[in-house]
Amino acid sequence: MRLVLFQPDIPQNAGALMRLGACLGVGVDVILPCGFVLDDRRLRRALMDYGDSLDLVRHASWEAFLGWRAGRRLLLLTTKGEAAHLDFNFRPDDLLMVGRESAGVPVEVAAAADGRLVIPMRPPARSLNVALAAAMVLGEALRQTGGFPQWTGG
Repeated sequence: MRLVLFQPDIPQNAGALMRLGACLGVGVDVILPCGFVLDDRRLRRALMDYGDSLDLVRHASWEAFLGWRAGRRLLLLTTKGEAAHLDFNFRPDDLLMVGRESAGVPVEVAAAADGRLVIPMRPPARSLNVALAAAMVLGEALRQTGGFPQWTGG
């Protein structure tokens, strides 16, 4: 399982997602360009000292990411989803992608996804913060696939 950030534009969210990946043993892929310098101090602040344990891959472009993807299933978290994340059957090698906070993903990126997932919420709510949405869906995906790290107790 990996988290994919499509051209993130808020460093604090990207840092929080990278910290989430480091803590749960989930790799993070960043599709460039970003709306900030990837070593931005706000990003490092959110990531704290977890950076050394993070499996981070940077992709120079969407096209470079597609070449790297190698047939793995790409699942897009979107407000225009076709299936609720709770009703979806995840696989251990899935790629969970979130779009830009300001604009989501372009039509061609959404069309390339093998699944478009939505988080059910009550009206008139439309969306959650991208880091919160990714954490919710990643939690369900790891639960389904037995992918959470082994807990050793308090």
